[in-house]
Amino acid sequence: MSGALRPGSFIRLDETAAELGVSITPVREALRTLRGEGMVQLEPHRGHVVSPFTRDDIEDIFWLQAVIAGQLARSAAERITVEEIDELERLATTSADAITRRDTESVVAAEFAFHRAFNRASGRIKLAWFLLHASRYLPPHIYADDPQWGRVAVANRHELIAALRRRDVETVVRVTDDQFTDGARRLTARLDELGLWT
Repeated sequence: MSGALRPGSFIRLDETAAELGVSITPVREALRTLRGEGMVQLEPHRGHVVSPFTRDDIEDIFWLQAVIAGQLARSAAERITVEEIDELERLATTSADAITRRDTESVVAAEFAFHRAFNRASGRIKLAWFLLHASRYLPPHIYADDPQWGRVAVANRHELIAALRRRDVETVVRVTDDQFTDGARRLTARLDELGLWT
């Protein structure tokens, strides 16, 4: 999804295992999982190849995430405690600090922690689990490395937390949806730049 491997590229078991510092067995298992999810295809006697994907695929992935996240946001806005909002504010500050330092790994970790806390506040753990799995292939480093995304993300967190404190459910849902609209636009633009579409 990051464009590091183009559709049609072959993935060699031995090379991938060496790059990752693991044996061939976990690479084979991972490719089997990716094949089941349509991310790679197995070509007999040739190996695994990256599957083609389209702008519609990106749109579908973000649409699904936005629908699930919207339900989680609505529940969180209705159920969240003052202590949980305070924790979200602390996590948002941690994320903003990492964005300011342009520390990509810290941004990725801080964003994950923020979203995990927000989704847990919904009390809908199974739905949060589905969102996690719907988003696991999206490349967080593309966003974390983008200073423009960082400014938008910081502003988004401020607006979200303020809406949570007011118990403004509709604004919480809208601000959450805005994250996914922005994410889809940025990823699509990035893949456009790379000329990745088939």
